[in-house]
Amino acid sequence: MKKQSHQGFGTYCVHAGHVPDPNYAHLTPIYASSTFVFDTAEQGMNRFTGKEKGYIYTRWGNPNFTEAEQKIAALETHQLHDSQGNPLQAKAILHASGMAALTTLFLSELHAGDKIITHLSLYGGTDELLQKILPGLGVEPIIMDMHDLQRVEDVLKKEKHIRMMYLETPANPTLRCVDLEACIRLAQQYHLVTAVDNTFASPYLQQPFRYGADYVFHSTTKFLNGHGTAVGGVLVGRDVEKMEQHVTKVARLLGGNSNAFDAYLLTLGMKTLELRMQRHCENAVQIANFLDNHQAVSKVNYPGLTSHPDYAIAQKQMKHPGAILSFELKEGLSAGKKFIDRLQLCIRAVSLGTCDTLVSHPASMTHYGIPREQREKSGITDGLIRMSVGIENIEDLLADLDQALS
Repeated sequence: MKKQSHQGFGTYCVHAGHVPDPNYAHLTPIYASSTFVFDTAEQGMNRFTGKEKGYIYTRWGNPNFTEAEQKIAALETHQLHDSQGNPLQAKAILHASGMAALTTLFLSELHAGDKIITHLSLYGGTDELLQKILPGLGVEPIIMDMHDLQRVEDVLKKEKHIRMMYLETPANPTLRCVDLEACIRLAQQYHLVTAVDNTFASPYLQQPFRYGADYVFHSTTKFLNGHGTAVGGVLVGRDVEKMEQHVTKVARLLGGNSNAFDAYLLTLGMKTLELRMQRHCENAVQIANFLDNHQAVSKVNYPGLTSHPDYAIAQKQMKHPGAILSFELKEGLSAGKKFIDRLQLCIRAVSLGTCDTLVSHPASMTHYGIPREQREKSGITDGLIRMSVGIENIEDLLADLDQALS
């Protein structure tokens, strides 16, 4: 789809990436084929060498992947421009999971002897990958508070082998936010590669490329799919040539590709992204305020509350504070377990970004593999409850929370 300034985000959600089907199907059919045929031997040779565009083998690419990838790239670059004033270009690579996309990112950019600087309170899987897998490959993580930019710069001056700055904002599950503009500007001064996990925000609420990020990452399982029907991940890069050559090569060799059916479901989900996010966010604000004023609740982590330490940062770089929050009850873990068990409408499940409201206990679920001392240092206490606010009727959600807290 041509990028024209008058085309809104919702229009991109519906139409971006779609190519008319040669058999006139309204939607792109599911290409459930492991391989693709060649008209001639020469055509096959040309496709393998890159002289001719076309599909070869689904691990290398598939029409369903292409549509989802182009739609995501279009959303992440919507109404953004490069330094010459041209519409910003980006390339996306779809993966079987968010962790597969992260693996492609790290193995594409990091080598033995490199270091990666990041912050506290990351998604548990990301944290474990950084601390349990990368060190075995000779890559050392440096985890620190990224709010103290002077201290961050002191580390960058001292540590000459830092190759990448990795940011997750808002972070899982404390909803802490880091200043994308300030952090990326500092990283660029020291010639670091920058990557941002944009899963919690989605491109509707936040566009890291606006601030010069090199890569944007998503677990597409969450808000992009929106219905909990398929697991997936995507890596989006601003250097299109590098993405099409080196990063694509790494992704193909690692074999973490998506599949046609999951890509099809992802594309369908993204068509309603704007509408869903609007309702998610409207509900989340009301629930955050309800919990913040409830006598049983001791603390609410939500960037839309003025009490949140990163309220100003969220106001600066997000269209809305989002649809995720976490909170603690005054009576701690025992009260939290009782609350979760008494829910009647909200769903007890991990993951997030689905149409229904999901409630989980990070310390024993998504972050169970993180040592307790480290968890608590990041604000992930044993009594913390995470809520992904859905699109249900707000009165019904508030009633369910009220009865579960009573």
